[in-house]
Amino acid sequence: MANSTESTGRLTTHVLDTMHGKPAAGLSVALFRITGDDRELVLTTRTNSDGRCDAPLLSGAAMVPGVYELVFDVAAYFREAGVSLEEPPFLDRIPLRFGLSNASQHYHVPLLVSPFAYSTYRGS
Repeated sequence: MANSTESTGRLTTHVLDTMHGKPAAGLSVALFRITGDDRELVLTTRTNSDGRCDAPLLSGAAMVPGVYELVFDVAAYFREAGVSLEEPPFLDRIPLRFGLSNASQHYHVPLLVSPFAYSTYRGS
């Protein structure tokens, strides 16, 4: 059983490549904590073969309410997949800024992406 002072929430993501109709495996993701004008790198990781990260981006004591930003390196992913992109690409690095208000909840931030469009929402 979790300690009552320890957070039970977590932050996760899932990236789907809508151009190819499959998970976006190997896509680079960076997580930043935003405090005022400061942007602190929390971690960088890559998606696995299912388009997910192998571990939550935040959990336990690291799951602190606040403003965060996920940055998805989509142009590099599509180039590695053999897609010819214009220079500069229409979408390069996609930043998603969002707030975590309750450290005991699960926040899931999926990204559906192609070289020309993306969509996100708070998932479950």
